[in-house]
Amino acid sequence: MRDYLSHEVRNVAVMGHSGSGKTAVLEAMLYFTKASDRFGKTSEGSSLIDYDTEEIRRGISVYTSLVPIEWKDCKINFIDTPGYLDFAGEAEAGLAAADNALIVVNAKDVIQSGTKIAWERAAARKLPTIFFINKLDEENTSFDQAYEELRTQFGKSVIPFEVPILENDEVIGSINILRDKAWYFKGDKADRNKSYDVPDNMKEVVADYKNQIAEAIAMGDDDLMEKFFSGEPFTEAELTRGVRLGVRNGEIRPVFSGSAINMTGIERLLDLIDKYFPTYGEQGTITVTDIDKNEPVELLTDEKGDLTVQVFKTIVDPFVGRISFIKVRSGVLSSDTTVYNPKKDKLEKISQIFIIKGKHQTAVGKLFTGDIGAVTKLAYTQTNDTLCEKGKYYVVDEIKFSEPMLGVAVWPKSKNDDDKLSNALNRMCEEDPTTRLVNNKETKENVLYGVGDQHIDVIVNKMKSKYKVEVNLTTPKVPYHETIKKTVIGEGRHKKQSGGHGQFGHVFVEFSPNPDSEDMVFEETVFGGAVPKQYFPAVETGLRECMAKGYLAGYRMVNVKANLKDGKYHDVDSSEMAFKLAAHLAFKDAMPKAGCILLEPIVSATVVIPDEYTGTIIGDFNKRRGTIMGMDMEGTHQVINALVPLAEMMKYPTDLRSMTQGRGKYTQVFDHYDPVPANIAEKIIANADKQDDDDE
Repeated sequence: MRDYLSHEVRNVAVMGHSGSGKTAVLEAMLYFTKASDRFGKTSEGSSLIDYDTEEIRRGISVYTSLVPIEWKDCKINFIDTPGYLDFAGEAEAGLAAADNALIVVNAKDVIQSGTKIAWERAAARKLPTIFFINKLDEENTSFDQAYEELRTQFGKSVIPFEVPILENDEVIGSINILRDKAWYFKGDKADRNKSYDVPDNMKEVVADYKNQIAEAIAMGDDDLMEKFFSGEPFTEAELTRGVRLGVRNGEIRPVFSGSAINMTGIERLLDLIDKYFPTYGEQGTITVTDIDKNEPVELLTDEKGDLTVQVFKTIVDPFVGRISFIKVRSGVLSSDTTVYNPKKDKLEKISQIFIIKGKHQTAVGKLFTGDIGAVTKLAYTQTNDTLCEKGKYYVVDEIKFSEPMLGVAVWPKSKNDDDKLSNALNRMCEEDPTTRLVNNKETKENVLYGVGDQHIDVIVNKMKSKYKVEVNLTTPKVPYHETIKKTVIGEGRHKKQSGGHGQFGHVFVEFSPNPDSEDMVFEETVFGGAVPKQYFPAVETGLRECMAKGYLAGYRMVNVKANLKDGKYHDVDSSEMAFKLAAHLAFKDAMPKAGCILLEPIVSATVVIPDEYTGTIIGDFNKRRGTIMGMDMEGTHQVINALVPLAEMMKYPTDLRSMTQGRGKYTQVFDHYDPVPANIAEKIIANADKQDDDDE
């Protein structure tokens, strides 16, 4: 593969619902362009793109893959993104490196949730977009119906550029709308190099679609608009220029169709991408931030600009180390050079640069503006970091990854694997920004957060295969608290005589509610030396031990003031241990009288959903004992804020996906603690007692 410059490179994210055939389309392109010697299939393990064990086992894309294809005089970097919602982080990373979008849809089921999500993501980034209706070879499919569904859902900018030719309900060829020419791939006329006139029975349809394209072109150019309304036809040059401009600004979103499996529509889809998708260099400039001066900087999107490289994906290999996927935003990156990471304030050595094609790597000496590749063994650089020349402090805007909200407690199957587990989890989090690890000191659990069940399952399998550590997963414990409602005095008298020195300690402790401090506040108002000062720390230690274990269900007790008011001691038999044990007894004596209650954590949840799901989400929050705090419209989406008990939100990511067909997003943060309703508290206490019995 030769070197390609910024005006020759197109970066295209391939998106769509899981199962629509995204990877198959790319496999067809690889095979058609002779970039591979066979048509690979994920399910058979022969795919050049989906080659990971998890992808083969599941039969779907799990990771973002790079598929560079040389076509005519350009290089098209296809970025194959997973359609399954659990792997949103991979899709978001791939999308960040793209300048255009190809949305693949299933002809039998066009408007799936993944189709809508792909559209929303492409529209949010204002990416020029092409639709490819795949699987038109299958029974009971209709191009006209599929196209109407796309146009109804996404608007008048969605316009066919090719339509299929049918014979006995079988697709035998296609017509290019702009060129008014037909090609056949079945029957006597089958010859991809030979074109024919449009069949008479389709001339009216083709003319109508061509008029739609002309109207869309005219909307973006005053001169062409005048020509359009006067009824003059556009020249081929005007059509080409107008379509390129319309595709770039989003006024035209071409629709193509075919069958990846049968290799139909692939060649002209490549032609369409080559002809109408903008190259990276056409942007002219990009805006980065100089973090030293805290000001924006405009950089040229060509080889003359200052070197700026973005890391959009990281793989941590136990043997190779870090593999950093990069996009050159400006300038030229050369091997055997030193670059600067301004975020980490570290120099990095670029030893070798690779072009990635699925599972294959090819070493190159340079990577030019707009191109995508990988470098290995960077010591400090991670996903979302920027590399530039020493003396520059340029940083590209960070990729916004989905917040991982589904948590599971992780335990090693073997107690000897604690260190291996910690290392594996940290590597997983470094590799995947949608993975988060939290050490909950209250519940003494390591909680792993991911996007969904399948996402966590992949992480667990990777830890087993890559780091040889197996784990058990449990639902994280809810960190309930306990507190008191009344002021009471507890008496603790510890006396023991067993030969030699005895043990004696006697205390009176007042326990009172203290909303000003979560941690226990210890005071002493002992009069006349009833308890010597040297035993005060022992009493406090004993009380803190009791507070840590609670009284009702074994949860930490909070918002309590403990005042040592009185007591007795013995000159010989008293000791620190005796007074600590006496404090324990005072606690046990007081708590039954103190009106102890359970407190539960309340989270502030923010849910973003298409407006059509508003009623469903509000009703669901009511079932979860939630309180709606506010609602706002943001475009076509509703933003709902609610306060909800954490115990009711443990499986919410999965439930939200089910309720919104994967189109809902949410985040939550801890807000405060509230008393647990009595009926629920009884169950929690009963479960805690049962757990204690089981442990015994």
